[in-house]
Amino acid sequence: MNWETKVTEFLVRRLGKPVKILMSSAVSGGSINLAYRLETTAGLFFVKINDAFIYPEMFPKEAMGLKVLFDADEIPVPEVMGSGQNGNQAFLVLKFIESASKGVKFWEDFGQRLAALHKHSQSKFGFSHDNYIGSLYQSNKEHDSWDAFFVEERLKPQIKMAFNNGKIDREDLKAFELFEERINEIFPNEPPALLHGDLWSGNFMVNEKGDAVLVDPAVYYGHREMDLGMSKLFGGFHPQFYEAYNEAYPLQPGWQQRLDYCNLYPLLVHVNLFGRSYLGEIKSILGNFTRNN
Repeated sequence: MNWETKVTEFLVRRLGKPVKILMSSAVSGGSINLAYRLETTAGLFFVKINDAFIYPEMFPKEAMGLKVLFDADEIPVPEVMGSGQNGNQAFLVLKFIESASKGVKFWEDFGQRLAALHKHSQSKFGFSHDNYIGSLYQSNKEHDSWDAFFVEERLKPQIKMAFNNGKIDREDLKAFELFEERINEIFPNEPPALLHGDLWSGNFMVNEKGDAVLVDPAVYYGHREMDLGMSKLFGGFHPQFYEAYNEAYPLQPGWQQRLDYCNLYPLLVHVNLFGRSYLGEIKSILGNFTRNN
């Protein structure tokens, strides 16, 4: 059975009515997924496909994250139809979002909406289930403090992976150890914030209304500066985004400098996924930390 037949059967069960695929066309879906736009008798859908054995439970976990963001009702996300499996192929079915141009107040609105999302909280840092960041497994074991969560569930797993694969050396380990010893002095005490978790420019799109739509989340409750740090990692968002965010949910003094420390995690992820070309930025951040502390 091919994936189109399996997805059709899935949609019939999900919608409770006959569904026929009229046309499928390949679209961009990231480095590890195949992706398709489906035109059907029941509307337009977006389907992602990958290897269920290489990335176990990736799509159900992504669907859970999208549902949490959808239920928060602060920033649009694609509506989840569900996920399933066809042999060794896993698939995720979402309502299709037609892409359009940014509205006049796109960045201000985006900043305000992200601030509203970050006001959603829970008692602990972490999440009810683990998930993925890119193609790497992401542990979300809950902790009472951000410092403990950041070190144990974010930095240490990536540092261990990078060291075991020869991508960082013992000198780098020592620099991270010095950073971890002082981490409780870095971040201001704030409640856990609902995060997208992988908020770079490739993980939002613009819908027909001209509004931001979040895609490909790596959801957890963490320090809100993590989302802002990631947003600056590859060029950054428009300054109006940060101004609007800061007006809606003021950041503690020194936040601009702390974003580099937040980005140690995604930079380690990139070292592990793509190689040592990202190591120089990590060394620079840790070097600046050592000199300033």
